[in-house]
Amino acid sequence: MMLHVALLQTTATGADQEANRRKGDACCREAKAAGADIALFPEMWNIGYTRYSGRPDDLREIGAESPAQSRARAEWQAQAIDQGDPFFTHFQHLARELEMAIGLTYLERWPGAAPRNTVSIIDRRGKVVLTYAKVHTCDFSLEAACTPGEDFYVTQLDTAQGTLNVGTMICFDRELPESARILMLKGAELILVPNACEMEMNRLSQLRARAFENMVGIALANYAAPQHNGHSVAFDGMAFDAERSRDMCVLETGEEEGVYLASFDLDLLRKYREREVWGTAFRRPHRYEALTSTQIRTSFQR
Repeated sequence: MMLHVALLQTTATGADQEANRRKGDACCREAKAAGADIALFPEMWNIGYTRYSGRPDDLREIGAESPAQSRARAEWQAQAIDQGDPFFTHFQHLARELEMAIGLTYLERWPGAAPRNTVSIIDRRGKVVLTYAKVHTCDFSLEAACTPGEDFYVTQLDTAQGTLNVGTMICFDRELPESARILMLKGAELILVPNACEMEMNRLSQLRARAFENMVGIALANYAAPQHNGHSVAFDGMAFDAERSRDMCVLETGEEEGVYLASFDLDLLRKYREREVWGTAFRRPHRYEALTSTQIRTSFQR
């Protein structure tokens, strides 16, 4: 079972949602022509992760903003959409037309609260099979204007190559090891990661560790330069071949725009999971009580 994931490493056209829709459509069509089973957008594609002109920090304290900054925040939040919006339904129709799953990202309108930073997995028949809102919002930045998600989800995704268990996490989620671990515990074989930040040596190494320790495939799509630095990346989750270490990286791009295909051998990954020692084989969760503590130690208080 060879699964092909297209990483749509591109640049957005600001907050022009119609232009982003057209560009996203073209990228998806290119992905399908290349043989993709899934196409994955970078984070918050409908508005291109456009920032608003509020304070760069301390955004949790709305009272610290000037009236102009508060208006800018409200205008930014007003760009949120829901799954009935023409931007969203366009990609449902496109997924059905192309018979290809799409990981669509957007600022999601959330009733009675601030919007959410969201990804929806649309299957090849145009059905939404998973919607995930970013749990670890960057509350030290503009995402203080967002409502955090409440859980991590895994779904069975039917592709032309077969069915697999897919989960998602978004950007800063990958910097907390619990995100990928929970997805693995819920059965994920592949984790899709929309991203919008610099992917440098340490973050790339960090993501490699998430794949290694959970025996899970990971595919990350980032914005191309100059909006970010590209380096979209994919790891297949198999750190050893027999007794020898192997490179799990199946793809790392440069900074340029493009549609890049990462291939995962799901049959090999499943056999690897049956024999190797990571994952859940030797965990001792009854010793992990501190992991659920909400205490923040003095040195980490912000």
